[in-house]
Amino acid sequence: MDSHTARPIGPVALCELRAADDAGRVPAPFTDDEGGAPLRCCLRRSRPGERIALVSYAPLRRWAAETGADPGAYDERGPVFVHAEECAGPDREGLAFTQAHRVLRRYSAEGRILGGRLVGGGDGAGAADGFGSALREAFDDPAVAFVHVRAVEYGCFLYEVTRG
Repeated sequence: MDSHTARPIGPVALCELRAADDAGRVPAPFTDDEGGAPLRCCLRRSRPGERIALVSYAPLRRWAAETGADPGAYDERGPVFVHAEECAGPDREGLAFTQAHRVLRRYSAEGRILGGRLVGGGDGAGAADGFGSALREAFDDPAVAFVHVRAVEYGCFLYEVTRG
C-alpha cells in the first residue's frame, strides 16, 4: 500500500492568492469556455463554463514561511490555475494529472532539490502505477521530505506529495 498523499494548494493560500497572487498581482478571473485547465485547488480539470483564474504561486516560499526553512535559490514562482471562488477541493483521493509526462522533483526538509525523475504519461492505471513507483522510490530516501509534481512542457507546479 502506498503511503503518500497528493496535496492541492491549501485553503488559506487559495484565499490569499484569490486576493493577490505571489507576484503581488490582483487576479483577473475569467470564464473557461473550453475547459481542461488543471486546477490546483481541487486537482481536476476545469469544466466548460467554470470561473477560473491564472495566478502566480510560489510553493516553496509558502512552505518555507510555515516551516522556517530557507529554500534559497530554489524558490520559484509560476503560473497555476485555480477556481476563481472557493471550491469544495478534491472530490477523490489519489494522484491527479497523470496522463502526460511529468517531473517528480524531490526536496529535502531544508527546501533543497535532491533530484528528480521524469515519469511518462499514458492512460489509466499504467500511468498511475508509474507515478506510484516513482513516488515509492523517492520516499525510500529518508532525506526526501516532499515531492513536487510538475508539468514537463512549461515546468508548472501541479501539486505536492507528502508521506502519509
